[in-house]
Amino acid sequence: MKKRILFFSCLLAGISIVLTAVLIHFVVYRNLSENQQVEVGKDAAIIAAAVELSGEAYLKSLEPLPRELRVTLIRPDGGVVFDSEADVARMENHRDRPEIKAALESGVGQGAHFSRTLSKQTFYHATRLSDGNVLRVASATDSVFLSFLRLIFITLAIAASVFAVAATIGTRVTRMIVEPINRLNLDAPEENAVYDELAPLLSRMKKQNDTIAEQMREIRRKQIEFSAITDNMREGLLVLDRDARVLSCNASATALLRARVNDPIHRNALEWSRSEPFYRAVTGALDGASSEALAESEGKYIQIMANPVVDAGSVQGVVVVLLDVTERENREILRREFTANVSHELKTPLTAISGYAEIISNGVAKIEDVPVFAEKIYGEAQRLISLIGDIVMLSKLDEDDGSLPREAFDLGVLVEDAVARLAESASKKAVTIAFSGEGAESEESAGSTETTKIRGVRRILDEVVMNVLDNAIKYNVEGGSVTVFLEKTASHAILSVSDTGIGIPTDEQERIFERFYRVDKSRCSAVEGTGLGLSIVKHGVKLHGGEIEVKSTIGAGTTITLKLPR
Repeated sequence: MKKRILFFSCLLAGISIVLTAVLIHFVVYRNLSENQQVEVGKDAAIIAAAVELSGEAYLKSLEPLPRELRVTLIRPDGGVVFDSEADVARMENHRDRPEIKAALESGVGQGAHFSRTLSKQTFYHATRLSDGNVLRVASATDSVFLSFLRLIFITLAIAASVFAVAATIGTRVTRMIVEPINRLNLDAPEENAVYDELAPLLSRMKKQNDTIAEQMREIRRKQIEFSAITDNMREGLLVLDRDARVLSCNASATALLRARVNDPIHRNALEWSRSEPFYRAVTGALDGASSEALAESEGKYIQIMANPVVDAGSVQGVVVVLLDVTERENREILRREFTANVSHELKTPLTAISGYAEIISNGVAKIEDVPVFAEKIYGEAQRLISLIGDIVMLSKLDEDDGSLPREAFDLGVLVEDAVARLAESASKKAVTIAFSGEGAESEESAGSTETTKIRGVRRILDEVVMNVLDNAIKYNVEGGSVTVFLEKTASHAILSVSDTGIGIPTDEQERIFERFYRVDKSRCSAVEGTGLGLSIVKHGVKLHGGEIEVKSTIGAGTTITLKLPR
């Protein structure tokens, strides 16, 4: 801006100087021309008077003539009688000259002629004499251009001086104009007091600043809201541009993708995860189609949903939503395994029942074998009923909709009753069961009013206790023992069941609660059961908010401890 102001200041000064110089030269030259014309007229009058008195002899005596005067005497027919500079014999006829014609007609004639060769301006004054001849006096002077050239150096010197003064003044004026503008406080335009001409501009700037400030506050508010929402989402959220660079992401996204970068913003999202499903989903969305994929890594399942952001018919970016569906996928895996296991478990007894029934119905079986086959059919049917009952029980525990009735009861009485019901089963394997602790019938506890009251679903806990005791008997050795101990604390009832059975390997102790899972099926094939007992135990204890602890040593036995809230 400074340079432009200074440039235009100097340009204006230069144009002013040139125009002024030209105008002055023309005005001065015009005045000089008029004066010259008057002087030529005076000279012509004097010479004419002298010629009238002395004749042509006077003309020959005019040597030298002053002020570059030239005198010519012309007859009425245009012939030249006398010329102070040229040979009259070689001169052309002058009758057609304007000043001569005017003098012949009116007595006086004037004119001017410019000589480009000499750069001279010649003024003529013609006077008709009494004898009819015409006396013409001419005076030559420099032209305007030649006069200007003679003064050009003076003009240039003056112009240089004026330019210097203009540049100095222009620089100072420019500084005076620009510096207050440079010192403007644009954050508070209304506080500036510079020029009245800037007041409308500053007023508009203040309004724009207020509008921008309000918009920035709104943007920050929305950004905070957006961050608060996305940062607390369990789902991962990624916003990518058309080159797959990350514009925005939340903490869940970095965790689900296991990003190993400190600052993922503006980095390519495909650097985060090298998994083929993630690449396929993102590139598919960048091609303009909504894409979904399922990625599995380190036991986790991540569902990837990528949708393109389209503007004016072209993809401008991609929004990626990441969902942790590990639990859903694990449930689906369990469902498939459960379905397969149930199908297998149902098929085995049904095949046996169908085979025995077919033998009986075809009359192939001997009369004395029919009761045996009927007993086998009954046994397999009971196995089916037990399996279906366990499945129904697990289904109810899975639903856990709060509809199961809860009541307060004595856990010691429930355990005592379960021990009594399993006494016959234990005696068949010569396994002894000893129940002690709270609620056990003994001489010390006889007449005691102490009970282990808990609140829960009695039928479910009865099934839980029965399964734990039944396993302790079934997987025990001949002549082994089962120790049942019940104690209470201020907040919990603790039931522990210890056996002297075959034990459970350490690496399989967590899996024994899976449905249809059996430890070393080759060793347990002779043991009847549905494989759902401990799964019912796990879900039943979980339903009551309790905990299960397993301790086992191969060949030494197993202890299962149930900790139930009171």
